[in-house]
Amino acid sequence: MIAPGGTIGIMGGGQLGRMLAISAAQLGYRCHIYAPDRESVAAEVAAEFTCAAWSDAIALDTFAAACDVVTYEFENVPVAPLRPIEPKLAPHPRALETAQDRLKEKRFAEGLGGRAAPYAPVDSADDLARAVERIGAPGILKTRSDGYDGKGQWRIQSARDAAAIRLPGNPTIYEGQVRFSAEFSVILVRGQDGEIRFWASAQNEHKDGILDTSRLPASADITAQVDAARALAAKIADELGYIGVMTCEFFATDGGPVFNEMAPRVHNSGHWSIEGAATSQFENHIRAICGLPLGLTDTTAQAVEMRNLIGPEALDAHSLLAEADLHLHLYGKREAREGRKMGHVTRIFRDPPPA
Repeated sequence: MIAPGGTIGIMGGGQLGRMLAISAAQLGYRCHIYAPDRESVAAEVAAEFTCAAWSDAIALDTFAAACDVVTYEFENVPVAPLRPIEPKLAPHPRALETAQDRLKEKRFAEGLGGRAAPYAPVDSADDLARAVERIGAPGILKTRSDGYDGKGQWRIQSARDAAAIRLPGNPTIYEGQVRFSAEFSVILVRGQDGEIRFWASAQNEHKDGILDTSRLPASADITAQVDAARALAAKIADELGYIGVMTCEFFATDGGPVFNEMAPRVHNSGHWSIEGAATSQFENHIRAICGLPLGLTDTTAQAVEMRNLIGPEALDAHSLLAEADLHLHLYGKREAREGRKMGHVTRIFRDPPPA
């Protein structure tokens, strides 16, 4: 157990690190951010900041030596440079290795009894043509690593679309389209003793590949499949010896939940928990990696809605504060570019939502 006054290292300097650092401060901890980019919204609320490349072994070793535990807010941190500091890391980097490769991730979930959309690895134009022929179209071609928020993805409606695509230099994977009624997340926290707690699963809506809204309560289609999805998520966490908050995304289909992907970190679809749950995902992640008792994850309102503020719409965000039971979170980013997550709002409903 890490005593108050201890230092938590956070790899990555974005908004997730910022919210982790705020929760850590509430529990009496200092945070030290490590990120390669000089502009870091997480560093603005942390005690210390190391700006260095992921591959800078000396800087990374110095950073880890100054921390009692090191975690990450970004799943694309290169794994190889982390080997020397592995004893300090929570979660273990095996979770990063699994989540960083979509092919490995899907095979891992299937090995534990999960069901993924039909897929095939693609390393050449011929591979893609065969994949589209076997799986069918429409579908999506994705880079196996580094893609997020719709980046590194190409929608394919036909074999002609596939033939016209210029493949990137890195490996890709083709996924067949799944007929689903809704998308949802299973967010859990696993403590050092193996205890697992779940938050309620929000119904997620995306626009242009970016999460737009997460709502509770979710539809009946989702609630009927949450138990099966939770069972798979728990198997994944146990198999990885996971410590902290982990997210698995699913499609609700006529045949049950279809596993989409996992994120070995706190997640955008769990932001509602800051005001809408007994303990937020950020606080419970800090509790878990520091060896503290986990907090309750019960939802504390009749309904909750979290909506992202994307790009320029955040510039007028303060006007939203006139609305009762609305909570505004701006991340401190300087440039409101199109497609950039600038903040989010959470609406709390004390009474049951209208039918």
